[in-house]
Amino acid sequence: MSDDRKKLICALLKGIETGDEAATVVVNPDKYIQHNPQTQEGGEGLAALFQRLSITSPKVNIVRIFSDGDFVFGHTEYDFSSRRIGFEVFRFEGDQTVEHWDNIQPRLGPNKSGHSMVDGPTQVSDLECTETNRQLVRGFVEEVVLNHDLERLEAYFGPEGFIEHSPEGEDSVKELRVRLSATTAQGDLIVDYKRLHLVLAEGNFILAMSEGFKNDIHSSFYDLFRISDLKLVEHWDTTEAIPLQSQWKNDNGKF
Repeated sequence: MSDDRKKLICALLKGIETGDEAATVVVNPDKYIQHNPQTQEGGEGLAALFQRLSITSPKVNIVRIFSDGDFVFGHTEYDFSSRRIGFEVFRFEGDQTVEHWDNIQPRLGPNKSGHSMVDGPTQVSDLECTETNRQLVRGFVEEVVLNHDLERLEAYFGPEGFIEHSPEGEDSVKELRVRLSATTAQGDLIVDYKRLHLVLAEGNFILAMSEGFKNDIHSSFYDLFRISDLKLVEHWDTTEAIPLQSQWKNDNGKF
């Protein structure tokens, strides 16, 4: 069933290119909960969004696609009127999706290490390690990022370091320490995670969905990690400012 659901979501996302309302058949309009604050509720909201986006002759590249129980989550590249990178998360009941989250930002980079926001491995492996890898990432986010215990940072990475795809980062645990501890002129953390909402996993790929502040702006953080031998070896991310509630087109919240 997971492969079928992945195919349905790929068809849905590719429907953005054509504006084809038929691509939304995977959506259950009677139950659909939309967590993108700028999109209206239900299948009609998606159909309207597709029609609006199709005017820009968009291109959609689904770089990575995963499943975790009733969830399908993808790493995507969009070329609308501007190029963007996103993560899309869908929750299924049966053959239809009933809930959606996303996190999209402008495409930036390459970073100082020469990596783009999407390049790197795409194939899932180590399915038997899914739960162990999920707990590893949960531990990293909670212990190091949320609780700011940077003394534990090196414990999560191998001696060879890791591959960093964040446009503001580079392949260095030392640089990561600097980024996680950097403060504003007022002494506040520049990147300040406040809550981990959900950790999704398939094999060696783990997605952490978190909330906090960047430069004092309420933001959502999606972090995708690749795991090897119980170490974090590769990282991709997107950061998106969360609009003021007065600007929301639905009442479901970002998370």
